[in-house]
Amino acid sequence: MLSPSQPDGRVLSVRDAERHFGDQLVFSAVTFDVTAGRCCAIVGANGVGKSTLLRCVIGVDRLDGGTISVDGDVVDESSPAFRSAVAAVVGDVATFAHLTAHEHLQLVATAHGMPEPYELATQTLADVGLSGAADQLPVTLSSGQRRRLAVASAFVRPRRLLVLDEPEQHLDAAGRAWLVTRINAEKELGTAVLVVSHDSTLVSAVADDTVDGDSWR
Repeated sequence: MLSPSQPDGRVLSVRDAERHFGDQLVFSAVTFDVTAGRCCAIVGANGVGKSTLLRCVIGVDRLDGGTISVDGDVVDESSPAFRSAVAAVVGDVATFAHLTAHEHLQLVATAHGMPEPYELATQTLADVGLSGAADQLPVTLSSGQRRRLAVASAFVRPRRLLVLDEPEQHLDAAGRAWLVTRINAEKELGTAVLVVSHDSTLVSAVADDTVDGDSWR
């Protein structure tokens, strides 16, 4: 089981993280924390390893040195307790081709043991502005709608840490404004948020702390 949150409110701790691809250094000496109710934004140029770090945070990639822990326990993607603490939108989020948007969210919620998955899916679609697309297959959605559905997939899961990799992609101005509102609402709920973004307006609106990926090498 994951430990209770740390006494100082830390949810995510990254310490001296280092990753290589063969002989190529991706990043090294990366150290930062994300506390409950705050958002940390990782900024920097393409290719500095921001997305790779996020993949290590959620346990689908591994570090070559250093540690990443959530609530004091080292990341273990196979742990049910870890999966109940971390919700993420990193890379392309798979959807079920033969399920409607509503059915997709119901299945995700059910798989993570959320109560009343039908009602949760209905409310979450409303929250992300997709109520009108509830009965559509994901393939019929626009790129912006698919992005909202991907983010919605994280919102029907239990979470203490929300990890978002360029969530603004494919969103229009209204969609980005919605994203700001949603991330700030997560903070109000006490969720720790880690986001990678190239959108300086989004970062300014949601981030309490920033990490400069350009300094990692």
